[in-house]
Amino acid sequence: MPYILGIDIGTGSTKAVALDTKGTVLAVAKRSYPILQPQPGYSEQNPQLIFDAFCECVADVVKQLDSPPSAISLSSAMHSVIAVDEDGKALANMMTWADTRAEGIATQLRASAEGEMIYRTSGTPIHAMSPLCKLIWTKENKPTLFDAVHKFISIKEYIWYQLFGDYQIDYGMASATGMFDIIKLQWSVEICNLAGIDIDKLSEPVNTIYQRADLKPDIESQLNIPVDTVFIIGSTDGCTANLGSQAIAPGTAALTIGTSGAVRVTGTKPIYNFGSMTFNYLLTNRIFVSGGAVNNGGIAVNWLLANFLDKSGLNSKDYDELFDTIATVSAGSDGLIFLPYLYGERAPLWDAKASGAYLNIKPIHSQAHFLRAALEGVCFALKDVLKTLEGSVRIDQLNVSGGFIHSQVWMQMLADITGKRLVMIQLEDASAIGAAYLAMQVLYPDADLAMPDDISVVEPIPANVWLYQKTFPIFKQLYSDTQSAMQRLNQLNS
Repeated sequence: MPYILGIDIGTGSTKAVALDTKGTVLAVAKRSYPILQPQPGYSEQNPQLIFDAFCECVADVVKQLDSPPSAISLSSAMHSVIAVDEDGKALANMMTWADTRAEGIATQLRASAEGEMIYRTSGTPIHAMSPLCKLIWTKENKPTLFDAVHKFISIKEYIWYQLFGDYQIDYGMASATGMFDIIKLQWSVEICNLAGIDIDKLSEPVNTIYQRADLKPDIESQLNIPVDTVFIIGSTDGCTANLGSQAIAPGTAALTIGTSGAVRVTGTKPIYNFGSMTFNYLLTNRIFVSGGAVNNGGIAVNWLLANFLDKSGLNSKDYDELFDTIATVSAGSDGLIFLPYLYGERAPLWDAKASGAYLNIKPIHSQAHFLRAALEGVCFALKDVLKTLEGSVRIDQLNVSGGFIHSQVWMQMLADITGKRLVMIQLEDASAIGAAYLAMQVLYPDADLAMPDDISVVEPIPANVWLYQKTFPIFKQLYSDTQSAMQRLNQLNS
């Protein structure tokens, strides 16, 4: 039976999902790897460990199904930077999207005369996560490394080079660098000059449906697949998640909560908003995925478990205990509000120095109230992104994906806070499935993808929607009311 293998190269793990030509999931594999934080603001990974995880996922699925895939299609986390030499070897650890050491660079660029030009040309928010800012930081702080670099690449390009020996980047990943012209579909010489690099330091841009079938012979045995297996280069995890969760039609947005979180819509034109810096990334050369990402999704839940419930080495039972506790508290947490900016914030605040805070603590508030208010805060932050998008497009429905979909309590909370119907189409990784769908459009254009049988819908509860509508403006005002104090405390404790 022919099958497509969609692989999502994520921040915490790589996930592989095998689909037949009707879209049925046949097999799943996953491998995790560590995130290194040697200093405050640093977020690094060893790219070789990620490549090893990628290879293990492929070999695992091939072993499960006892046959190689017809094609392998890739999705990847965005904004990573790896400095490599002429042999493709990493000269330093990879900087992940969560690395904030370039925060000062981003602040300067946003306020500069070129700031809006950079944003409107590249579609990428000007933030420490942006590879553009990371390259400028590297040039200013590690000049010896900067001068020794043959190429600056992402984790997907690193893996692609190991597979084929060429430096190529898809339009989706390129559109998340801050240096790519998303309309002309080429590197922006003007922005690259600001970064202090020549275009030859970057990979060759290709469309997201670009394919190759000339695997390096030494990799063939490692993956346990034929050397002429077709590879589709694919797009970013956010873009493929929209495709995998079938959030393509007008009026439908994709909402994902993993380590972080995001709300995204699909269209044929970018949605520009320099104030909120809506991102605009490419699913294909003609389709944009626009939206905003928040820093504090599942990572905030893990913080709760570690610090409120004293949990370590987390497992499913720990999460079940958290959600069972939250279910004992009514919507609104009896007036307790949480700003969830534990790890700073991206959209729509773009403030790396933002911090978490509880407000309106009263004697009636128990541990369960604090837990529920924290998750409500994460949902309010996502609603903040949603409201920004609704200034440009109509959104009636949220197709949801990510680990949180396994919690009915969290799903209902999100439906009530956003006031939107939530539709869960896929239990497996939406980004990996979207990568497989992208390959199917190329290799099996006449394939009839069956709608999964396990679709579930969560409708908002009107009384809760009313309560949260009253609370949201207070939540939104709290950041501006406390921003100055956050900044001063950050300076005091840095």
